[in-house]
Amino acid sequence: MKSAKSEESGEPREPDEAVESEEPHEGPESVAFEPAPDEPGGSAGGWDDGLIARRAGGKGSPDGLNGVDGLDGGPGDGSDESEAHTPIGGAYGGSLRVRLDALSELVGLSRTRLEGSVLAEAGRVLDEASARQRLSSRHTVVAIAGATGSGKSTLFNALAEVPISETGLRRPTTSAPIACVWSEGAAGLLDRLAIPGRLRRKPLAGGDGDEELHGLVLVDLPDHDSAVVRHREQVDRVLALVDAVIWVVDPEKYADAALHERYLRPLAGHAEITFVVLNQIDRLPGDAADQVLDDLRRLLDEDGMALGEHGEPGATVLAVSALSGHGVGELRELLGRFVQERNAAERRLSADVDAAAWRLRSAYVAEGRAGLGERSREQFADRLAWAVGAVAAGEAAERAWRRNAGRACGTPWLRLWRWYESTRMPGGQTSRPPETAEEELTARQRVEQAVRTVAEEASAGLPAPWAHSVREAAARGAEGLPEALDELALTAATPSSRPPRPTWWPAAVLAQASMTLLQIYGALWLVGQIIGVLEPGLLPPVLVMLAGIVGGPFVEWACGAAAMGPARRYGQDAERRLREAAAACGRARVLDPISAELMRYREVREQYVTVSRTGG
Repeated sequence: MKSAKSEESGEPREPDEAVESEEPHEGPESVAFEPAPDEPGGSAGGWDDGLIARRAGGKGSPDGLNGVDGLDGGPGDGSDESEAHTPIGGAYGGSLRVRLDALSELVGLSRTRLEGSVLAEAGRVLDEASARQRLSSRHTVVAIAGATGSGKSTLFNALAEVPISETGLRRPTTSAPIACVWSEGAAGLLDRLAIPGRLRRKPLAGGDGDEELHGLVLVDLPDHDSAVVRHREQVDRVLALVDAVIWVVDPEKYADAALHERYLRPLAGHAEITFVVLNQIDRLPGDAADQVLDDLRRLLDEDGMALGEHGEPGATVLAVSALSGHGVGELRELLGRFVQERNAAERRLSADVDAAAWRLRSAYVAEGRAGLGERSREQFADRLAWAVGAVAAGEAAERAWRRNAGRACGTPWLRLWRWYESTRMPGGQTSRPPETAEEELTARQRVEQAVRTVAEEASAGLPAPWAHSVREAAARGAEGLPEALDELALTAATPSSRPPRPTWWPAAVLAQASMTLLQIYGALWLVGQIIGVLEPGLLPPVLVMLAGIVGGPFVEWACGAAAMGPARRYGQDAERRLREAAAACGRARVLDPISAELMRYREVREQYVTVSRTGG
């Protein structure tokens, strides 16, 4: 009997059949194979060597034989092309459509914040969703996977009821994926799996007698534990693309760590599209099959895979014997119901989105309530105000107001003394101690410390990538902040003119002038008595002069007391202006960029909540 595989190399080879071209499909071009007239199966209703099965009575060839699927769509095959390739497009409805949109938005918002490797799986899921959406929704692709010697190819043949996949003692037996299709229109799906036309088959009934499996695309995979690396790579590649998986295990290797750790445990979230079949139960005596099946369920439960028992969604677990046929009919019935639901692709994709969301959890879920509270903002403003010297500027403004009041309401003799003191200083100005380099350095350090503190408070509890983004935004905003605050200290704290005078100052000035006039009048009166111009009388001029001498300081003291409140308010206004200017500068340069990063995080967090189907 001819074989589609080479006995020497284990690689697939072309069967000795003629190639017939056909009309193009949506996917890559595929070809149909017809048996030569002189070969078995070359007559109408006949079969070939058993590796390629075709149904009789079709219209696609003169001898009444149709090409295998993936070769459909040729003239006269009787299939409805538009119906066969009805895409899922637009049918990703409900929560899945919302989650896919949210995942796409999530990836878009995160590209500049997260490394590409973190978003790689999410991007793959979106690409696969788009690719699967363009292909047939009437077909369900189910892969049969298993370890060496588990009997998966035998089970594959039993389901197809024809020896399509080669079986034997040689290991590995299956070297490339082989597909069996129960209905037309799956060419694009098989092209997506990279299964060539020579490895696409039909079941014995050709689809007419298997209405319950209509739409099934069954793929026999190489051994997942094959010694050939390329075989394992093919298994991993196809498993990422199929709609469902039948894992075939045997009584000897059902607890194999490689199977559970590499496949079943990572795919625990795909339980609803998973079948776990314990094969070769005919080798187990008595009730040993039930014991092994119970132990298999226990292992699956430890893997975190939900079991579909008592009507609950989860993996299907059953025992069969592909050789004797025990349980194969039940498996066919379960597969038939599964395929007819026609939602396996969406369920697989939904599980892929769940898995991608779980992998992204650490990049989007904060440990606590992240954000920049009002208390943090106020403390940041206080630190900047302290660094810029707002308190000292307010105190200086208060002193300046009181000095101005003293100049206006003080005695002439005191003002004369102050003028004399000012003339003794170079330039007529009082000396001010110059700011030292240590003071400037201290102010810069205070600003930097304020920025670091608010950045740490804002990023506390955030996932590492977003916490890093917040700190980077704060650091970028802090560049040039000390210099900007220095300019504010010169413009906002220094008054452009003398402090304003209250309405009672003219009366105070007039009272002080009156006291000065009394002193002068009393002095002149006394001098006039001394030189004999006026009548002698010491007491009146002395009392007048004494009233002016005592009244002048009293007026000055009263004005100083009255000026304390306005001076304090003037100093507080100066402090407030500088504080507000410093806070505005810090807000524009540091807090606003931090808030923008936090807002971006909140946006992606909302999208992540939608993707992960959680409520918080």
